[in-house]
Order: sequence, then structure tokens, then C-alpha cells
Amino acid sequence: MTMNHRGTHPTTWGCLLTECSWWMRWRRSACTLRRLSSDVWKPLVPLLCFSATLVVVVLYALADRLRSFVADIFIPQYHYPFAVPITFVQVLVTLLYLLVLHAMGLAPLKPYSLSLGERLLVPSICGSAQAVLGVWAEASAHSGMYPLTMGLLPLLCVGWSHCLRLALLPSVHLTGLITVITFTSITITVSQGLPSVEVLECLYAPLALLLHSLSLTWLAKVAENEHRHHISSHTSPFDLYFTLMVNQSLVLGFLCLLHPEGPRALGEGSWHSLLFMGYLLAILLLGALQNLLVDMAALAFSPLAAAILHTAHGLSRPLYSLL
Repeated sequence: MTMNHRGTHPTTWGCLLTECSWWMRWRRSACTLRRLSSDVWKPLVPLLCFSATLVVVVLYALADRLRSFVADIFIPQYHYPFAVPITFVQVLVTLLYLLVLHAMGLAPLKPYSLSLGERLLVPSICGSAQAVLGVWAEASAHSGMYPLTMGLLPLLCVGWSHCLRLALLPSVHLTGLITVITFTSITITVSQGLPSVEVLECLYAPLALLLHSLSLTWLAKVAENEHRHHISSHTSPFDLYFTLMVNQSLVLGFLCLLHPEGPRALGEGSWHSLLFMGYLLAILLLGALQNLLVDMAALAFSPLAAAILHTAHGLSRPLYSLL
């Protein structure tokens, strides 16, 4: 270390040399640690992605089973089969979800965009109608025709993906595997026998399948276009889903005003019963969680991923019976 002219204190130049050498050693060690950590984590990325996917699938399956269990108790016991009001309130609960996440800083949301809302109008209308038909099937369809028909959702999403010319199309091998699994599961279910099927169920089940597949694929197409043509706007999947939910709340709110079930849903509910409120809240929260997972899978990945998430439990159940 250099000294000043009196030989007692280090000079400024000596201090600078010491600090620079310490800084360079720290930079080299930090770069080495960063390179080692990236080398360690890189092989674990596929395992982490698979683990996250498995967690989402299990979470969706548990929410689906719990919601079906609660709905099977709630709807017959309280005679509350009002599909349109239940779907409308469920969308409002989803909006509340998103606003709470936004307030906590976990999901920053942009204000509602009218132009983006127009581009999401088709999936909003199709998704709203399909959600109403899904609640109707839980309350009034008991033959199993509705879930059997919805098992074809992945194949229809593949077809719509080709029709709408999505950039990320499933491979031929994956499509063939899904086709084999789907038709094997449907064949096993049909061979076990179905109860008498009503005419409305025969009409509503294919309609719901068509609407749901079109909604998921169109949603993915809008997300793809936003990412490709509006990169500077930084529109996140949560922004798209928030806009979709606002559109659906307007569509379902207008439908509630026109539908005769609206006033009846308010008048025939057992609002003085805490058990009634608990069952209804559980149905709304679990349904909102399911819709969030499925639509976010379509926005972030592909409509086929969303369709597989939605139908995985139903398609795998007949296959388990063979084991």
C-alpha cells in the first residue's frame, strides 16, 4: 500500500487500487456463482414444469369433485336450479378474485379496454352460454350424456385450432394419442350403459361442446394476436382474462334481466339459512377457480391444454375401471 509524503496514511490512489481489486474479485465470484446456479437449475426446469402441471391438474380435479359433491346436495335439497343467476354471480366472484389479486400486487391489471373487449366478444358470448348450459346440466341432466359429450372437447379444440390457424398446433402423434384415449374412454362408458336420455340433453350437450371448444380456441387466438401485434402494450393473460370476465358479466347480467329465472332466484332462495349460503358460496368459489384455471391454460399455453385439463378426470375415470 502506498503512503503519503509523511509516511503515515495511505494515499487516495492506494485506496482506489485496493477497492478496485476487491470489487473485481467480488464480480468474478458473483459471475461464477451465477453460472454455477444456472447450470444446476437448467436440468431441473422440465421437472419443475411437470410438477407445476401435475399440481394444477390435481387441484382442478379436486375442485371439480368437491363442486359436484356440493351441487348434488345443494340443488335437490333447496330446489335451486337457476343456472343463469348462478353463472352470473360466479363471474362476479371471479372479477372479485382478480381485483383482490390486483390490490395485493400479485396480478397487475390494466383498465378495461373497449377495443380488446370487442376482440374478445365471441369467446365471451360462447363462454357465457356454455357456462349456463354446464350449470343446467348439473341441475337437470342425470343420464351422463353431457359429460360423455364433453369428452370430445380436446378433439374439437384441435379442429378449431386448424380452422383458426393458430401458430402452435398439436403434433400428429399427440392428436392420435388423444383420439385413441378419448374414443376408448367413450366406448367403455357407453358399453356400461346410459340411462334414458332426454331430448333437451341431446340438444344442449353438443351445443355446449361446440361453444366451449370455440370459446377456448378463439381466446387463444386473441392472446396469440396480442402477443404478436401488440408487443409494446404488454398485455398479460390476466389482462385478457379480466376483459373476458367483464364482457361475460355484461352478457350474463343482460340475460338475467331478460330471463324469467332472475326474480325467482331472489325470491325462492333460503337466504336466512347459513347452510344454504355456505353451499352456494362453495359452488361459486369452486366454479370460479375451475374457470380461471381452464381459461388461463388456454391463454398461456393452448386450447388443447385447457381442454385436457377440463376433461382429464372424466376421460381417465373409465380407464381406471379396467385396472
